[in-house]
Amino acid sequence: MIDLHDLRERPDAYQQACEKKRVKFDVKAFLELDAEYRRVRGEFEAMRAQQNAVSKEIPKLAGAEKEAKLTEMKGLAERVKEGGTLLKELEEKWNKQQLLIPSIPLDVVPVGKDDTENVPLRSWGDIPKPSFEICDHVQLGKELDLFDIERGVKIAGARSYFLKGDGMRLQHAVMSLAMDVLHKCGYTLMDPPHIVTYGAMMGTGYFPGGEEMAYHLDERDEGLHLIGTSEVPVASFHADEILAVDELPKRYAGYSPCYRREAGAYGKDTHGLYRVHQFYKVEQVVLCRADTEESMKFHKELLGNAEKVMQLLEIPYRVVDVCTGDMGQGQIYKNDIEAWMPSRKSYGETHSCSSFYDFQARRLNTRYKDAGGKNVFCYTLNNTCIASPRVLIPLLENHQNADGSVTIPKALRPFMGGQDTITTRR
Repeated sequence: MIDLHDLRERPDAYQQACEKKRVKFDVKAFLELDAEYRRVRGEFEAMRAQQNAVSKEIPKLAGAEKEAKLTEMKGLAERVKEGGTLLKELEEKWNKQQLLIPSIPLDVVPVGKDDTENVPLRSWGDIPKPSFEICDHVQLGKELDLFDIERGVKIAGARSYFLKGDGMRLQHAVMSLAMDVLHKCGYTLMDPPHIVTYGAMMGTGYFPGGEEMAYHLDERDEGLHLIGTSEVPVASFHADEILAVDELPKRYAGYSPCYRREAGAYGKDTHGLYRVHQFYKVEQVVLCRADTEESMKFHKELLGNAEKVMQLLEIPYRVVDVCTGDMGQGQIYKNDIEAWMPSRKSYGETHSCSSFYDFQARRLNTRYKDAGGKNVFCYTLNNTCIASPRVLIPLLENHQNADGSVTIPKALRPFMGGQDTITTRR
């Protein structure tokens, strides 16, 4: 949610943000609604005040004067009722419309229409040039008995899979490594709820607008949803709270399964484990003071944590500046990490690091009391630390050997009982 005072002062900047982020929203029309809502609210509050004043006068009156006041009170009550109905209608529309307004991206964000116009910043690691013909992760998974996509689809439908044996162990090792790195960096690990309310989804900016990507529970549990990222419950952890400034920053790491319908993505990245309905993720979330320099410091920290894990996994990657057309509604700055995926002969997105300033905190009503005693909305940030099984694609493909085996990176071996290679099981 954006600051309405700022919107009223800089409407053109918000309309430009809509255009850059490809959000269809008429700022001018909203400001007209905003003015009408405030006018009607003012008139309603004035009528209520008059109604209260008259009601206090009546017991002191008698005779004709009292009858006149009673008649006046009756007419006033009708106007208050009508005004209340109109105010309620306007308020509902006003509240809903606010949730559609995007935040303004930073000036450094490249302007572009979609992910094809993201701008590479830097890369790490050497792209392997094996002397043998590489296998893609699906072929490796079959030959090494790491996962079974066909039976996953049979049991649960498209974009489903079973991880098996060393495939499951490898995923668990990757998650454990990420959590170990973050624990050592002072992050509080969390196993959060996997089912959340509409308020949590709305508060973090996923609703309205992302409903068709989420799994909804049925009418027995109306308003509850499966999470698509632990960012939702973890960022909501302090909703409706006022923190002391010396409690900040809050560094959290949520570990959870994630569920996404991928509605509208049919036919896109359907091969193998790249785009699936169920996956696991370690998500970093930071709450900090409302300070732009501090926010950028934590943005770099979150990005650096994810890069550290990718380097430990010995996976070549690049970091890109995400353009305006590929950003979410609330993000003001965003980087993606893209891993080199040999079978695709290109980089594929594996992490997204996002800064929101106070966009989420306003929705969640998460504040802190500053040194002057004023309540201020926190700034929030998040970044994937690791997500699987997507990361298994570059992990397997970049570490395959000519004999069909896969070398396990050194950093993962302690989490796999010292095992250094995944080989074909006979």
